[in-house]
Amino acid sequence: MPEHHWGSGHKQVLGMVHLQPLPGTPFHEAGSLDRITETAVRSARALHEGGADGCLVQTVDRVYTAADESDPARTAAMALIVSEVVKATGPGFQVGVQMMRNAVTASLAVAAVAGGSYVRVGALVGATQTPQGIVQANPLAVMSYRRSLDASHLGIVADVASMHYSWLGGTRSVGEVARAAATAGADAVAVSHAEEETVLAMIASIRQAAPKVPVFLAGGSDHGNAARLLAAADGAFVGSCLESGGWGGEIDQRRVSEYTAIARSLG
Repeated sequence: MPEHHWGSGHKQVLGMVHLQPLPGTPFHEAGSLDRITETAVRSARALHEGGADGCLVQTVDRVYTAADESDPARTAAMALIVSEVVKATGPGFQVGVQMMRNAVTASLAVAAVAGGSYVRVGALVGATQTPQGIVQANPLAVMSYRRSLDASHLGIVADVASMHYSWLGGTRSVGEVARAAATAGADAVAVSHAEEETVLAMIASIRQAAPKVPVFLAGGSDHGNAARLLAAADGAFVGSCLESGGWGGEIDQRRVSEYTAIARSLG
């Protein structure tokens, strides 16, 4: 089982493997699961061969429930895909699972059974407003379920300021949210914003409030800004700048190699 090495000084590059709608969801295309799986495997191989440290297999089903739940067919399909990605990339390559919007227990189950090494959580603490409604975190249920699976080796990356998460209510700083997430059991946190200066300020806030918590870029980095952003962060989830034709396309190995070269130059 691969172990994560977040916060070790090595800048982690985790490529996004975006999936088309899965079985058990309203926009799934009948008969497409094999194609979805093959595309995910090719993208993961491109990331592996391009020097990335791992990937995040993420559902893009278009519509979701705000609850921590997942249709059984969807969960089964995700487990099959993740298992194939793990087999195609080999030891040492970190394969993460995120079943949107916030199906955390299903994500943990898939990672534990299919050989993943971590999950990314849209809301581990507090609450966030989404197009699907208010997502209410339940950290006790998440951590209790991870323990019940005997899966303490699975890392948890919690969004604390991103396109998927914004603290609902009050004026709590990003640093305070990150500290709360770490207290609840997050092994790392993730942030993003359209403005580079805001991202750097968020990271600084987290460093002050929770100095031991690794910080990932939750999107928004590319070949042009990676050196500046990764100088402050511990790693990045990287998507559209690695994908042919932009967001949702297949991963291009050449683009991966160019991005990882930037990350490696920083340590």
